[in-house]
Amino acid sequence: MIEWYFEYEIHKNRPGLLGDVASLIGMLGINIVTINGVDNSRRGLLLRCDNQEQITRLESILNTMDNITVTKYRQPKLRDRLAVRHGRYIQRDADDKKTFRFVRDELGLLVDFMAELMKKEGHKVIGIRGMPRVGKTESIVASSVCANKRWIFVSSTLIKQTVRSQLIQDEYNENNIFILDGIVSTKRANERHWQLVREIMSLPATKVIEHPDIFVGQSEYTMDDIDYIIELRNSDDEEIKYDLVDDIELDKKNNFSMFDF
Repeated sequence: MIEWYFEYEIHKNRPGLLGDVASLIGMLGINIVTINGVDNSRRGLLLRCDNQEQITRLESILNTMDNITVTKYRQPKLRDRLAVRHGRYIQRDADDKKTFRFVRDELGLLVDFMAELMKKEGHKVIGIRGMPRVGKTESIVASSVCANKRWIFVSSTLIKQTVRSQLIQDEYNENNIFILDGIVSTKRANERHWQLVREIMSLPATKVIEHPDIFVGQSEYTMDDIDYIIELRNSDDEEIKYDLVDDIELDKKNNFSMFDF
């Protein structure tokens, strides 16, 4: 079976339009897996069929319909699957294709997106930017749960300040999600912690780094070492200011006592 993603723009949403499209797909022997409205005046369909010819014939017929225009026709990408599932596309930076943007109202979409990234095997590093108390760490943990992965805080301030200098044996597992806070690691950690960070960064496992700009700015790593950048804001127009983040986070950390494992 072959999966395809189709998306069309609606010029005139007349009664029965969706029924006509669905009937056509059924007559061609194509199965509709998922269908949903995507953004404004668009509809996305995740399809499954036996061969390429069925899809080619579908595209040819849809292109003759006056009320719609086919806008996407391809094997489904992760963004396509999530768009059909949630009814909206993930915003992507026009200049930096590895940067994805979310607002707090889209936490469900963000968690789903990160969970899908975590399910992929192999070495990957995810950086997440955002102001304090926007939901960064909570989203990472929720994504780990959705991906059925165990999460391990290497540095964090979720409950109290965590700065680890070693792992126990069963934590060296490629299926684990390793979470680091860039501010804690660069501002509060010692060399033993950084030896552990280097070990973890070399593991073929998923690493998630909060405040990645601060992390790479004060370490031997660069932004090229990060595969995905996620920006989380309270609103679309919020500016992520790292000088302010740094001051707030460090003030918050001073209210807790550091402990090492």
